[in-house]
Amino acid sequence: MKTKKDEIMVTIEKLGIILGPTDNEFENSSVLNPGIYQDGNTIHVLYRAVEYGNFSTIGYAKMDGPLKVTERHKKPLITRDFDYEKHGVEDARVVKIEDIYYITYTAYDGVNAMGALATSKDLIHFKKHGIITPRVNYQEYENFITFCDDNKNKLNPKYHQYYTLFAQIGLAEDKLRLLRDKDVVLFPRKINGKFVFLHRIWPGIQIVQFNEWTDLTDSFWEDYLKNLVNHIVLDPKDIYEVSYIGAGAPPIETEFGWLIIYHGVEETTTGKVYHARAALLQLDSPEIELSRLVYPLFSPTMQWEIEGKVSNVVFPTGHALFGNDLYLYYGVADKYIAVAKLDINELLLELRK
Repeated sequence: MKTKKDEIMVTIEKLGIILGPTDNEFENSSVLNPGIYQDGNTIHVLYRAVEYGNFSTIGYAKMDGPLKVTERHKKPLITRDFDYEKHGVEDARVVKIEDIYYITYTAYDGVNAMGALATSKDLIHFKKHGIITPRVNYQEYENFITFCDDNKNKLNPKYHQYYTLFAQIGLAEDKLRLLRDKDVVLFPRKINGKFVFLHRIWPGIQIVQFNEWTDLTDSFWEDYLKNLVNHIVLDPKDIYEVSYIGAGAPPIETEFGWLIIYHGVEETTTGKVYHARAALLQLDSPEIELSRLVYPLFSPTMQWEIEGKVSNVVFPTGHALFGNDLYLYYGVADKYIAVAKLDINELLLELRK
């Protein structure tokens, strides 16, 4: 008898590891979670490079076509320059809007993990713009999200769990412990004249729309958090993402909507399992979910996905499209970078069902 899972017609071909750690000091522990920018047949790879002690920078490699590495730098492309990122510049995502490359990444100072922005005209020289996500502690966060009745009545209870945890140990009012906000992923063009990005305040994926980067002020975020329920695009929905979800690669514009590849985290008796997921958002109103796959797009099945620095992890963060072949670049077990391939039309057909 066929199950719903058997009826999914998306064929996934796992093509294996393309990048791993080297003897270079800045990447001698792990290489993972790449930001990808495709320029014709050239693929720019801005990957997270981790040295022993868990200090991260962004390394660089170039590929000719989807798989052939032709260049790899021996030093970091983007380094740790400020206190807010003194422990890590992590998990870059890359888009180009007009003539500017926008690199969003997680800045980690050893305590706080928050979304940050850098820009470039050439992927050689970079200008950092600092933290772009809310700078609030957990008491302030809880005050904001309980301000509005809609938030009180409609928010998934998990949105309160970080506050509850820190309140129990007396750290909710700590001015130096700020709201964790990761997986900031820009849409690759303005929508209705506005910049748009996805981000993750645990456990869901939210959307932000604004005219200028200078709009992201403390008062902007205060109003945003007071109305947080209105900005949630996806919340955990099934067992494969019951723990939490997060944005992955930049959205792909298709005639049927914005295709987003994201990660979902399942809780099992032996620990967490990270899956690759897929959903469609409305083109002109990307805050509206059109559909999502009922089952994971792919899951940890290969030995190098199951065992590593963190077991059972596939973490998609970039893509390239050659004809109908969509190549997904993902971190595996927090140690390597691998590639999977699928037919984008098959995936869109499944999502449209």
